[in-house]
Amino acid sequence: MATANFYNQISANRRNSLLLALVVVLLLGGLGFAIGAGFGGEVRYGLIGAGIAVGAGLLAALLSFYAGDQLVLASSGAREVDAQSAPQLFNVVGEMATAAGVPMPRVYIIDDTAPNAFATGRDPQHASVAITVGLLQKLDREELQGVMGHELSHVRNFDIRFSLMVGVLVGAVALVADMFLRMTFWGGLAGGRRRRDSGSGDSGGFAAVMMILALVLAIVAPIAARLVQLAVSRQREYLADASSVELTRNPYGLERALAKIALDTEPLEVANRATQHLYFENPVKAATSDSSELFSTHPAVLDRINRLRQLTGEAPVGDPQLVVGDHQPVVDERLRGLAPQQAVDAAPPSPPDPPPPPEPPDTPPGFTWKGWH
Repeated sequence: MATANFYNQISANRRNSLLLALVVVLLLGGLGFAIGAGFGGEVRYGLIGAGIAVGAGLLAALLSFYAGDQLVLASSGAREVDAQSAPQLFNVVGEMATAAGVPMPRVYIIDDTAPNAFATGRDPQHASVAITVGLLQKLDREELQGVMGHELSHVRNFDIRFSLMVGVLVGAVALVADMFLRMTFWGGLAGGRRRRDSGSGDSGGFAAVMMILALVLAIVAPIAARLVQLAVSRQREYLADASSVELTRNPYGLERALAKIALDTEPLEVANRATQHLYFENPVKAATSDSSELFSTHPAVLDRINRLRQLTGEAPVGDPQLVVGDHQPVVDERLRGLAPQQAVDAAPPSPPDPPPPPEPPDTPPGFTWKGWH
């Protein structure tokens, strides 16, 4: 039954992705129509504006579908590793990929000491996971399994496709709105109206109404698109946490990982507002109780931890430190891919010399080890 529920969730995620993409495309089209009609004073100019806005948004989404993951990885400074350079990391990722029933993703390391990770790609066959050096240094194997289970759940549930495409579409709405507001601010509206031959009063009234509508949409549309994106993203984080426990059969590793990342206030320098929703935990803002506010890309860390504790029937906690306690991770930097390559490939030490043979026992009179006298 649980497997069926997860497959249903995957189907729902696909439908929601298409629905949200359609909503954002409609917002783009409406904004483009209002801008075109406002500047041109006629419906045909509005249709041209809508076509340009929708075409630009769809082109950006198409580019993100095929190349967005590589752009994200490149902007994050990620470098690809293999099983020889990071055997333990590869082993953990392979275990979680097998448990999730997805192909082995490409594995990248980000040279940043803030602990975090993300998954990206357009589908499980073209997925990648990126892990920061800080995550490899500060988490033990169980905690690393919990994080990788979370990220591979995003891959299995097709969240990675949603994050790429909708993020670009929402950004396109904000870009068009910002361009229009800047043009209006710098007097483009007045200049366009003076140059336009608008002898008809009806045409001028229509243009004025469309311009007011464009101003309203330019302010409201980016906020509406962003709120819908964030609401769906937070629900998917909860689902990925539950899926990680299903894959690892161990909620404690994920709990400790969440707590350690919450207590680590070091900012992730390679992250930005455009990519923060991809990460395991919000890398831009410190993971405190404030992370549950309206515009956060992730649920509050304590909320995520206490939802996991409900799975084991444990009481909720009010401080992430209570989850970590005095637990200190045991991390082998060579196996994690954090040590120089030659240290991993170095020949194993030679075995010790065999012990000397035992002394023969005392012999009875008239007998030697070579025979009787």
